[in-house]
Amino acid sequence: MFTTRPELAGTFGMVASTHWLASAAGMATLEAGGNAFDAAVAAGLTLQVVEPHLNGPGGEVPVLFARGPRAASGAGEPVVLSGQGTAPAGATIEAYSQLGLDLVPGTGLLAATVPGAMGAWLTLLRDHGTLPLDAVLRFAIEYAEHGHPLLPRVAATVASVSAHFRSHWPTSAATWLAPDGALPTAGRLFRNPVLASTYRRLLDAARGPSREAQIDAALTAWYQGFVAQAIDEFSRSAVMDDSGRAHSGFLTGADLAGWRPTYEPPVTLDWRGWTLAKAGPWSQGPALLQALAMLDGVPAAGPGAGYASGTADADLVHVSAEAVKLAMADREAWYGDTAEAPVDDLLSTSYTAQRRALISDRASTELRPGSPGGRPPRLPRFVTETSGRERPSGQTLAGVGEPTVDTRGTTRGDTVHVDVVDRWGNIVSATPSGGWLQSSPTVPALGFPLGTRAQMFWLEPGLPNSLAPGKRPRTTLTPSLALRGGVPTMAFGTPGGDQQEQWQLCFWLAHTLGGLDLQAAIDAPAWHTTSFPSSFYPREMTPGELVVESRLGEDVIAELRRRGHAVSVSDAWSLGRMSAVSIDHETGVLRAGANPRGMQGYAVGR
Repeated sequence: MFTTRPELAGTFGMVASTHWLASAAGMATLEAGGNAFDAAVAAGLTLQVVEPHLNGPGGEVPVLFARGPRAASGAGEPVVLSGQGTAPAGATIEAYSQLGLDLVPGTGLLAATVPGAMGAWLTLLRDHGTLPLDAVLRFAIEYAEHGHPLLPRVAATVASVSAHFRSHWPTSAATWLAPDGALPTAGRLFRNPVLASTYRRLLDAARGPSREAQIDAALTAWYQGFVAQAIDEFSRSAVMDDSGRAHSGFLTGADLAGWRPTYEPPVTLDWRGWTLAKAGPWSQGPALLQALAMLDGVPAAGPGAGYASGTADADLVHVSAEAVKLAMADREAWYGDTAEAPVDDLLSTSYTAQRRALISDRASTELRPGSPGGRPPRLPRFVTETSGRERPSGQTLAGVGEPTVDTRGTTRGDTVHVDVVDRWGNIVSATPSGGWLQSSPTVPALGFPLGTRAQMFWLEPGLPNSLAPGKRPRTTLTPSLALRGGVPTMAFGTPGGDQQEQWQLCFWLAHTLGGLDLQAAIDAPAWHTTSFPSSFYPREMTPGELVVESRLGEDVIAELRRRGHAVSVSDAWSLGRMSAVSIDHETGVLRAGANPRGMQGYAVGR
């Protein structure tokens, strides 16, 4: 089978990410004696600089990881590190209602949660890395201070919002436009000296008698020192957002001071000899597990099915899309940062059988949440009662709120991803996002914008994902870790908002059912459905739509249409930005693959 690149294989270390410079930074860190955790942090911090339209220091990151059997501290169980910040103390449903808002705007300051990315990276480095902060931060500093070749997509993103920057967000204009208003040029070196200064001030603050104490001092500087103070001051400014009006934010220095990332056990599913680990229901991670559980009893997804020609057939695409619709309907009704989220019931054998029975030969256009544990589902009134004419238009008033690709694969912004495995078997999967340059104005003293993840909350009381102070929004960010025989073996993930689980499902089926290696499974034609509410303002959905890459073939596409899918054919190489790494613990062979779509992701290793 043709692949765009070889699946990499070696014994020393592997790094795969959505940008070649981040992968190179991670690999250089391994070569300097660091472990997978050091390398992941180096790559993640580099991504903040070189993919600023996709993530930044003001954003968030969930991390899934495990220590390897040859690590000095010994093998460990998979762990989730939640770098998803919480809603500010002042961000109540009543406060938004008083502003006349039915949804949290997708841009501006009202959607800011506590920026969790830096806290998570520093915590991972302190607790599991081996190198000092300057050894992993030096790449980000170099590219911010001395410049990096600007990606065409960054230049295009700035161009798309430049008029808004000039009119409403002057701090962003000062960061991204020349003094005469000229746009940045793709391929030329771009510098962000203010961001470089922020990183250097963080290093200056990292003082203490030990590596761990130094990193703790950096955490304090970020969440209680100069960074928190600058965010507190800027958040009081009134800036234009998607509502068409200017609003100040709710985020304060006290909100930052009271937050730190948390370690949590993952949610897992045993599936045909594998165990797949995901973050909990504050993410959309369990949706992939639900979909796989439903597919486990469907003949079209049986062992060896679906990939006779190396490409998924119509039967497999159909049943996987229908399973995803059911899982995402449950996501809307049941997922959220709450102890009452019924994860065990949602993944139970009896409930899965009920949901599987709803998959027929015809495509569904309905949003059909189930009743786990016998409890009746409740969908947001905005979903059930608001017509298309009543929904806000979004994307027209202020910046770009949605961090994903459109239904046909056209990029408007996105997320990033990094996977690392080292020779000791340590393995990391992380999906940083938020703090997009196009979604919130630059904090002038820091050189980066705040995140807008609070747009995922509902402003309706009593829902699992209802807004409340100190609560995490139900995010789309969802890295994956797979175990074989109980041993962590593979890390993978992709950017893509609501599509992240779906493109990971395509990869997983190609690898496990189709027997394709990591690179071939990444290259395999992908698909997704938009037949459920978007997580992003203005919360659109397209009932029955199925988006497919044209490489699925005319016969498959025609059969999907015959079954009732409203098929939108995307470009041949347009859906997903997957990367993956793995380790064979018997032989010690490490493997990696990265996405060719967009000509940006890269895997490196030896």
